[in-house]
Amino acid sequence: QVQLVESGGGLVQPGGSLRLSCVASGRTFSSYAMGWFRQAPGKEREFVAAIIWGGDIRLYADSVKGRFTISRDSAKKMVFLQMNSLKSEDTAVYYCAAKNLPPVRTDRNDYNYWGQGTQVTVSS
Repeated sequence: QVQLVESGGGLVQPGGSLRLSCVASGRTFSSYAMGWFRQAPGKEREFVAAIIWGGDIRLYADSVKGRFTISRDSAKKMVFLQMNSLKSEDTAVYYCAAKNLPPVRTDRNDYNYWGQGTQVTVSS
C-alpha cells in the first residue's frame, strides 16, 4: 500500500509564502516522478509542478513559474513545494501525486497515487 501525505497548508495573506511537504511511504513504493496538483472550488484539478527522483527535470505550470519551486529529498522520500508571492487565485486544495513510469507529464490521469490534499487559502 502506497501512501502520500501532504502537510504545510494554511491561511496566508497575498504576497506571502508557504512551503508544502509530501512524504511517501509504503513497503513497495517506487516511482519515477512526483507532482503537485491543485483544485479550486468548482474547477478541475490542474497541474502545478513535477519533478523526477533521479535527475534534474522539473516542470511548472505557466501560472506559477518564477513563484513556486519544487524540490525533493530522495533519502526521505519527500517532495516540497515552496510557494512565494502567493495570490488569491492560488487558493485551492493542493495534492501530491506519484507517477510510476517515465516520462514526466502534466496530465493528472498519468499519475498513479494521490494524497488526500492540503488546503491553501490566500486571503487578506
